[in-house]
Amino acid sequence: MKIKYLLVILLSASLAFMSGCRTANLYNVKDQNIATNIDNPSEEDIKKAIIRAGGGLGWNMSVAEPGLVVGTLYLRSHMAKVNVTYDLKKYSITYVDSTNLDYESAGAETTDPDGTTYVNKTEIIHKNYNGWIQNLDRAIQAQFSAL
Repeated sequence: MKIKYLLVILLSASLAFMSGCRTANLYNVKDQNIATNIDNPSEEDIKKAIIRAGGGLGWNMSVAEPGLVVGTLYLRSHMAKVNVTYDLKKYSITYVDSTNLDYESAGAETTDPDGTTYVNKTEIIHKNYNGWIQNLDRAIQAQFSAL
């Protein structure tokens, strides 16, 4: 009887801990095809579409060089910075930096509250970041469709 009771407590504690996890594997957009309504969009068309998409979602979008727009999002005490690289056929959105988003690189050593130490196999970050990137990706695609 005591063993069953102990197992129920351990299972409940494990579920409570797992539901409190707020991190996920980092999401990047890699080599997404650019689909427009015009046959040959210019580099300027693509750049402006990316800037409009990010700006419409509250991202600060700045051109760093041809083929590279840097997007920075500030929400409350959080900051996320990404590179949006592009050419005439594809684009990518990749993580650059963040503040208060619990980012950990692949290979980083992490210790759980129970003292268990492990090495990250992938990059991890606060799960809200991935939603912001998915929203940015959808907005960019919508802007390309409007070309």
